[in-house]
Amino acid sequence: MLIKRKEFFQLGSLATASMMVPKFLKAFERPSMAPPGNKVLVVLQMSGGNDGLNTVIPIGNDIYYRSRPRLGIEKGKALALTDDVALHPSLVGFKELYDDGSLGIMNSVGYPNPDRSHFRSMDIWQTASESKSYISTGWLGRYLDAQCQQCDKPTQALEMDDVLSLALKGDQIKGIALKDPQRLYNTSHQEYFKDIMAGHKSTNQDQPIDYLYKTMAETLSSAEYIFKQSKLHPSSQEYPKTAIGKSLQTIASLIFSDINTKVYYLSIGSFDTHVNQQNQQERLFTEMNDAVKSFVADLKSNNRFQDVMLMTFSEFGRRVAQNASGGTDHGTANNMFLISGGLKQKGLINEMPDLNDLDQGDLKYKIDFKNVYATMLNKWLGADDKTILGKNFSHLDFI
Repeated sequence: MLIKRKEFFQLGSLATASMMVPKFLKAFERPSMAPPGNKVLVVLQMSGGNDGLNTVIPIGNDIYYRSRPRLGIEKGKALALTDDVALHPSLVGFKELYDDGSLGIMNSVGYPNPDRSHFRSMDIWQTASESKSYISTGWLGRYLDAQCQQCDKPTQALEMDDVLSLALKGDQIKGIALKDPQRLYNTSHQEYFKDIMAGHKSTNQDQPIDYLYKTMAETLSSAEYIFKQSKLHPSSQEYPKTAIGKSLQTIASLIFSDINTKVYYLSIGSFDTHVNQQNQQERLFTEMNDAVKSFVADLKSNNRFQDVMLMTFSEFGRRVAQNASGGTDHGTANNMFLISGGLKQKGLINEMPDLNDLDQGDLKYKIDFKNVYATMLNKWLGADDKTILGKNFSHLDFI
């Protein structure tokens, strides 16, 4: 049976599904074995390079206001955390999380020899490579390789998108990308794909075409499993009707089902605010704030907030000084948000950036993001971070 390549890959996450797991079809007939208290990591990527200084604002620092005479956020409008630090006015829900001890803020996170290219810097963050090294697998993909060789279902990592990010691509196992479980399920049950599977006769497992058929079969079964799990305990929480709101609602429903998924990945953007930064950042922060607020309320009401860690990152921050177009240009170090009922360090985890000590107008990093990854892998996901990251990185104390 001849198949056009374009038609073969019509199924949204077909090309991104994980490799064949032996006897996977029988595995899908068994109930989920994820125990209560199963730790879950949700990674929220703020694409485009979010301006960290207008996110966690040094309201007591005159250099900040001198560097941003039009772009600096007035102290009276910002959401004060301390006498010297505040959050962006749109992050009201994050301020509430700070107040109840559910928010950790890590400042000056970056890496040595920073790259200001969106694509290259995002690759560095997603692969956990050094700035001069090139790796074809993602840090979470390598986590799948290390942890999931004997997993009974290939759904340990899900991305709420149509295309799988490099972060979730392992050498042997990959995550699955989907925007909506029902849409993936409906697509997978089209007669087109059933006819393809019915017409295929395996000849040699090592042949590329047989690998693709196996991948398709696994994806079809995964689609049904994910869809059924998403319907077991649907969220009753009201979420905003935004893309991030819908994604977090789907994630919440899957978490409540005790699906075996350990990692969820989603993105919001673009934060590439060279011009008109105030309006663009305010709009994106409002969407993010409202969706995360609903997500946390959902987790709390279902007694799962202690088991879930939401971590944000952006590929780089912005320069300290505003530009001539009402925005900021590509910078270096940035802040990260950590949201969970299981934090051991809360609030401002480390000091604010030193605006007196810049590198040609850019912030200097103080924490290598790979230390954050190592901590998350080891202390939260229970994995061998050295094997996954390729070397030893010191663990931090936020969990």
